[in-house]
Amino acid sequence: MLRGGVQAVHLRDRPCRRMPHRLPCKAPLPPPFTARMRRFSSFFIRFIVIGVLLHVYVGFRLIPDLAVSPTGKWLAGLYLVLSCLLIPPGMLARMIERQPLADRLAWIGLSAMGFFSSLLVATFLRDVLLASLLTIDAIWPHVLARWRTDTAAFAVALAVAFSVIGLVNARRRARVVTIDVPIEQLPEALEGFTIVQISDIHVGPTIKNDYVNAIVDEVNRLEPDLIAVTGDVVDGSVDQLADHTRPLGRLAARHGAYFVTGNHEYYSGAHAWIDEFQRLGLHVLLNQHAVVEHESARVVVAGVTDYSAEQFDPEHRSDPAAALHGAPPDARVKILLAHQPRTALAAAQAGYTLQLSGHTHGGQFFPWNFFVRLQQPFTAGLARLDGLWVYTSRGTGYWGPPKRLGAPSEITRLRLVKGLVAAL
Repeated sequence: MLRGGVQAVHLRDRPCRRMPHRLPCKAPLPPPFTARMRRFSSFFIRFIVIGVLLHVYVGFRLIPDLAVSPTGKWLAGLYLVLSCLLIPPGMLARMIERQPLADRLAWIGLSAMGFFSSLLVATFLRDVLLASLLTIDAIWPHVLARWRTDTAAFAVALAVAFSVIGLVNARRRARVVTIDVPIEQLPEALEGFTIVQISDIHVGPTIKNDYVNAIVDEVNRLEPDLIAVTGDVVDGSVDQLADHTRPLGRLAARHGAYFVTGNHEYYSGAHAWIDEFQRLGLHVLLNQHAVVEHESARVVVAGVTDYSAEQFDPEHRSDPAAALHGAPPDARVKILLAHQPRTALAAAQAGYTLQLSGHTHGGQFFPWNFFVRLQQPFTAGLARLDGLWVYTSRGTGYWGPPKRLGAPSEITRLRLVKGLVAAL
């Protein structure tokens, strides 16, 4: 029996062995790890260089046109310098063990990052507007000069407003979004079968125990048949964050809570977190499936490791087809938990009915939602791929800057309903 008096489920092991959970304390770092560190160092250096150049761009485009005293302009320039210096430590704060220093650096640096992102976008849009006014200025001189002053102040005000609104959106508990998923020939016993999905909480420097407790309380209030946790729960080690993920042990559903790894679990020590989530009572699916007996019907609930997991552990290569190995062929509904939406192509080929994913955050805040499609086939919401439904959550927390704008966080309640596939 599972927790809460729910029916037993049967896990089917994937057809490959698992690597040992941990390396010996003094074992040399494996070549893939050192290669990833070199790639990360190279990326981070490029990130800093590009960040400095973008700060210079904003400074030269905005500060000369601000209607403030020379002292005010010097202070504005000083802020941009501080922003350059604070953002990198904010991104690396989770690697710092000393508390509360690490969390304070994260809050300051990541907040500065979020504000600068909006300031950069506002500056770019202002330059586009000013360029379009060049013709008007040729006809009516001095118009552009007034616009330069007014739009410089407006760009700063807009960035401040977006940052404040984004902070409020990010820090409040995720809203509940209800989605009906129509399935042809759905067994009567599964009509209204409810899955609550949470994803991308990113417990870490700015998301702690209270934030997670509020999510768990709301999920339990919905009284789902099954809970799906689709990865990226953490941004840090078990030693750092175990106290803050403990509320997940209170998740309660008729058929239990199921978890799959996301890419951030692998950044944070996936094997240790797998052990921890199992200790909390979550059913961790690593290219495996469970068979859920619901009334007179059966549902196959499968889960795969993250799409990129093979880069961290070759034994964790994501394999939707292998996750169905040994599943009952008469099960009408096969649900796949897969952190990244791009698993959908393989899932459709394997014959799944519904895939639940996260990863994208819906872009999290404007304008990054427009760039998600460069990597993923879906940004957010319910979509259809051949015979497969794919639901992509916007995430239940946030990553990086404490900011959400135009992509609200969500706790998703999905209901299976009988019906023909309708236009989305």
